[in-house]
Amino acid sequence: MLALWPAASEAAPQRVVSVNLCTDQLAMLLAAPGQLVSVSWLAADPRSSVMPEAARGYQLNRGGAEEVFALRPDLVLASSWTRRETVSLLRRLGVEVVELAPAQRLEEIAPAIRELAALLGRTSEGEVMANAFTRNLAALRGPETGRSAAVWEAGGYTSGSGTLSDEVLRAAGLRNLAARAGIAGGGYLPLERLVMERPDLILSSAPWPGASRAEDLLVHPALAALRRDTAGFKMRDADWVCGLPQILHAIGDLKEAMPQ
Repeated sequence: MLALWPAASEAAPQRVVSVNLCTDQLAMLLAAPGQLVSVSWLAADPRSSVMPEAARGYQLNRGGAEEVFALRPDLVLASSWTRRETVSLLRRLGVEVVELAPAQRLEEIAPAIRELAALLGRTSEGEVMANAFTRNLAALRGPETGRSAAVWEAGGYTSGSGTLSDEVLRAAGLRNLAARAGIAGGGYLPLERLVMERPDLILSSAPWPGASRAEDLLVHPALAALRRDTAGFKMRDADWVCGLPQILHAIGDLKEAMPQ
């Protein structure tokens, strides 16, 4: 994590703005009433967020520097993925911006909770949440089953080693086909390789509205034939995107989806 938080003697921020989907949701879980004034528009999208209803209770922003500055924040929560021009301009205007690196491992989630809680002056609340997450994760982890799974999305996109998706698969006791194929991070797994490997479980999300040529692969006859002999699982994207306590739902759903 990249953040440096205020000393305990400093006053907690009173007007916090978040411009990143993952910091949005974690801040909503941790902030004191009235402390968080705005979250990004993605937090209100049920396809991306596990807390869309809660997000609609805040002013939504699109992460523009001028828009955020007008909200008079004393702390802006951003990500290492946030647009550089936004972060740079806000800092030049004297706004404190803290960039939080996204969790890539399940073991990074509890420290991330504690870190953001400290930034918000909510250390005790963060400690309770982090400890509960650690306990629940330990109870949910499954033994190695010997079964394989592949995350296979539009265009053949997949998640290999070093990703949160890989961590979720392994926590459910599954071997990640993409990681075994040597893919690190996000990448592309050819349909031919998927068919040859015949994983026990194929994971994909529901198509988004509109038409996309990249989604044609998801209805390819070869994939349809493979699915007849393979367990399928529809991922709820929102549960897999961010390092939140709710990621435990993804692990639990996977364990239930595997045929006995």
